[in-house]
Amino acid sequence: MAPPSIAFRWPQTAWGRPRLPKIGIAIERWLEAERDQLPLWLPVALSAGIAAWFGLPEAGAWARFLWVSGVIGVLAFALGRRGRLGQAIGWFALAACAGCALAWARSNHVAAPILQRAQVVQVTGTILLVERLPARESIRLTLAPDPAAALPPKVRVSLDQDAEPKGLAAGAKVSLKARLVPPPTAAVPGAYDYARVAWFQGIGATGKALGPVAVTAPAAPGGGFQRWLDGKRGVLTRHIESEIPGNAGGVAAAFVTGDVGGIDLQASDDFRRSGLAHLLSISGLHVAAAIAAAMLITQRLLALSQRLALHAPLTLISAGAGALAGIAYTLLSGAEVPTVRSCVASLLVLGGIALGREAMTLRLVATGALIVLLFRPEALIGPSFQLSFAAVTAIVALYEHPGVRALVLKRDEAWPRKLVRELLSLLGTGLLVEAALAPIALYHFHREGLYGAFANIIAIPLSTFVIMPAEALALLFDVIGLGGPIWWAAGLSVRFLLWIAHVTATLPGAVRALPSMPLGAFLLMTAGGLWLALWRTRWRRLGFLPLAVGTIWALATPAPDLLVTGDGKHVAVRDGGTLYLLRPRAGDYVRDFLGWGAGVQGTALDLDALPTARCSDDSCVAALGDKHLLATRSSYRTDRDALLEACGWADVAVSDRRLPWSCKPRWLKLDTASLGQTGGMAIWLGRHRIETVNGDDRHPWVQRQAPAADRWPHRWRRRSG
Repeated sequence: MAPPSIAFRWPQTAWGRPRLPKIGIAIERWLEAERDQLPLWLPVALSAGIAAWFGLPEAGAWARFLWVSGVIGVLAFALGRRGRLGQAIGWFALAACAGCALAWARSNHVAAPILQRAQVVQVTGTILLVERLPARESIRLTLAPDPAAALPPKVRVSLDQDAEPKGLAAGAKVSLKARLVPPPTAAVPGAYDYARVAWFQGIGATGKALGPVAVTAPAAPGGGFQRWLDGKRGVLTRHIESEIPGNAGGVAAAFVTGDVGGIDLQASDDFRRSGLAHLLSISGLHVAAAIAAAMLITQRLLALSQRLALHAPLTLISAGAGALAGIAYTLLSGAEVPTVRSCVASLLVLGGIALGREAMTLRLVATGALIVLLFRPEALIGPSFQLSFAAVTAIVALYEHPGVRALVLKRDEAWPRKLVRELLSLLGTGLLVEAALAPIALYHFHREGLYGAFANIIAIPLSTFVIMPAEALALLFDVIGLGGPIWWAAGLSVRFLLWIAHVTATLPGAVRALPSMPLGAFLLMTAGGLWLALWRTRWRRLGFLPLAVGTIWALATPAPDLLVTGDGKHVAVRDGGTLYLLRPRAGDYVRDFLGWGAGVQGTALDLDALPTARCSDDSCVAALGDKHLLATRSSYRTDRDALLEACGWADVAVSDRRLPWSCKPRWLKLDTASLGQTGGMAIWLGRHRIETVNGDDRHPWVQRQAPAADRWPHRWRRRSG
């Protein structure tokens, strides 16, 4: 007999009952068994709509998605209103529709003008934010230019640390000469797209100060709570860095204020390669530690009073103190997405404790994700949101499993068995988190540390029970001038953490590199992981199928043979497992992102070292299998006849200048005219396949240079001599 939730009868045929009703009945029974898990898919559906807005290229596609998802939702409710399948499809479709509309509305709400071309201008305006980056010996200013300057309403300018004038603070008025450019988009496919981030931050230009910066008017007193908070955060950061010098001070400051400007690039890379980078981003671990410490201290102090211990609700009072501590810590650390998410989740946990409910559940995680996405839908496509929620979801899903819960259940046993059980629990959790985060890290950063689970066995307890309490005590004792010895102990423990990160990062095979992962493979792995985590019956095992297909797809995707940056200045040639760069003076940053984008871990060589390449100071030609490459690498004018002869020989011609119309390579002509439209490129020579940064993308932050008529670039300089 069909369950009561079936809302219709399937037609019978001459051959008896068809299979379709059995499938429908089975699905209804399965959804009935999983009814408590269905609300967990609401933030997933909202995320699907947000992702659709970011993934679809233009407004027409967004409108069609809204129309189709809305119609599907209405029809699902109309045709299957009494069955769980119809209700589930209806709610999912309508939530996806709402997610797409929410992302579109958010983009329109933050819309601000973007600088159209690079220019050197005199900027006068008010400082909104001062970010000091001592490890890079620079300062980053976010300015609101005066309206008369005809600039975007918010720009970001960096200046050398040695050039800092007196009185540089939020609210002060400054005057400076700067070279401003539009916010840079991804240099090559799969690289970091700052233009998208800047759009949602309202930043319309970035640049570098040229010459001195003059403070024309000091910051006015007051300025609001946010300015006061930013000032206190900066003072606290500088105080910690003065007590613990070097990288250790930068790491110590990151634990308290979330400011990572004092950590140099090498140490940051060690944390990423060792799988410990999450310790530098204030999230669940840090907020939970702060709240737990506040609750413990409050409860113990109040329990000293017999009257309070017997008659007052100490658990409720300590939960309130923990909530205040969590909110204060979130505001002090800058209220970034992981911190806000952790604070929201922690407040819900405290609410559960106050009500006598189970504290940590997947519904709590889903509620936290829903709150973040409703206010900041753009957070979904950032690695911070994805990493933090993937880790928490994996951990909670693991410990909600009856078998795992029985294994880690507290019991009376000898301390050696208890220690082994705790270590196994920590190791298993670490391995699961590494597996859950690997696809995200490989998709966004093209690399993943392999020993993170083992490094975290030491690093997490060290951070939670030694470093953070030591810093809190040191700050407390600084009030009476006795924090010095505690700062020494805190610095020692932070240096030990840095040593762990460095040793782990330098182990053989510590990092797995992967070229740009196809979006389809990433989405399949994400869907498979969510299916495994959010369901409870045996149907959850179906999640292994998309997970396996996505993994095989990602691993089987070949690395590109050529990477060309959007300005045409840098070309990377991948030959086997070695990367060759066009420009010998390319900086470490360029070498790193091109290397990771090509899936190569070793040091990149100059293109001159490629056996099939012939290079001069001005250009290079190279035979790459049966294809030929021509690339210019100087601003000097070359001989026209030689250039045209090389163009006819080449399959691909690349230049950071305009090539003459008569330069006609056999396949691709990539100069400022074409690259201004497409952005950076990844090229697979054997497959005649290309992937571009811009493609058909018409999102508001995508800037394309207006095409101009081809002509011989007389502005090139002639090489003297």
